Amino acid sequence: LRRYFRWLERTGAIADDPTAGLSAPKGEARLPRVLRPDELRHLLDPGAGTGPAGDGAVDLRDTALLELLYGTGLRIAEATAVDVDELDLARGRLVVWGKGGKQRTVPVSDPAGEALRRWLADGRPAMVTEATPAAAVFLNRRGRRLTPRDARRIVDRRAAAPTHPHALRHTFATHLLDGGADLRVVQELLGHSDVGTTQRYTHVSKERLRSVFDATHPRA
Repeated sequence: LRRYFRWLERTGAIADDPTAGLSAPKGEARLPRVLRPDELRHLLDPGAGTGPAGDGAVDLRDTALLELLYGTGLRIAEATAVDVDELDLARGRLVVWGKGGKQRTVPVSDPAGEALRRWLADGRPAMVTEATPAAAVFLNRRGRRLTPRDARRIVDRRAAAPTHPHALRHTFATHLLDGGADLRVVQELLGHSDVGTTQRYTHVSKERLRSVFDATHPRA
């Protein structure tokens, strides 16, 4: 309606815009849903090697990226920006540059570490070209650094149903809180400057606990 009245005023149909100064109501901020176990399995282990010849390296890359996203809770932009010298797979950790240039160190899960080793040893060399940045961990089919848009396409391709790109990050945080992790620890792992941002995940977790209670307790 605001655009319509602005157009009417601009074209001379009306003298004044009655919607000037009005703002749209703010919708409720919603987190993407937490992925179910079967959805996670489909994303992380869809049956690599079943595609056409030449897709082996791509499968290794996709699995390494998705394992990293779920195993560390990184933002997609953070994951695609990772350089080789920021990975310490022997110690199972990774240096991340987050929003505002803030640096943090996060642990790398064992499955993510193994997937990264396989990608770096057997997949990445097959995708290297003259245009390849030496430091980039993840590459696209042209040998250039993988972009966040490329990564979103990987999530779309591997997901059984439409999946928000941040779904793995939200699932990571919720699973930690469900398992009893301290809120401050989760805040540090996610790179949130304000613990209030992390507290959103406690609401998701409580909703899941309530739904499990309602579905399983005989007196619920």
